[in-house]
Amino acid sequence: MPPPGEPPAAAVAKAPSPPPPAPVVPQHGPAAAPQPKPSPPAPAKAPSPPPAQAAAPAATKPAAAPKPSPAPAAAPPATVAKAAPPLDLKSLEQRLKETDAIGVMTKLSLKNQVDDLLDQFRGYYAGRLNATLAELRRPFDLLVMKVLSLLQDSDPALAKAIHDSREALWAILSNRERFAQYT
Repeated sequence: MPPPGEPPAAAVAKAPSPPPPAPVVPQHGPAAAPQPKPSPPAPAKAPSPPPAQAAAPAATKPAAAPKPSPAPAAAPPATVAKAAPPLDLKSLEQRLKETDAIGVMTKLSLKNQVDDLLDQFRGYYAGRLNATLAELRRPFDLLVMKVLSLLQDSDPALAKAIHDSREALWAILSNRERFAQYT
């Protein structure tokens, strides 16, 4: 019996060998039909390629991910559309009057300082002031910084509007014709 037992043992030893060639057996269609047991390992290997195919759609999904990137790029134009136009002298005066961020006495002090600065520009344009525009820029910048420091905590929206309008305000003050329109 040992010899008959050996062949079954050899068959058992051969049984583990066929599963690795199982992928080769499905390629031989007629040989795969007599061995139904190797076909279960074949489906296990068949799902392996679909995950690779699933990885390929995942690769296309990252390709779709850059498409949302242009959407945020489209968002900045929307924020640009939200940006208010720069303040002019009249609207600045009105918004400063309406804000609750500055007390009444401080508003009066600011009004006097603004009037003094406007008088300096009037004197400059009339030829009565021996200063240059560059020299008038310093008191303008100091006054703007003072207003910004008063507003930054209590009325940040107005502070931002003034900050964003700084150059537009200077352009009005430093141009004789535009300045004459506001005074």
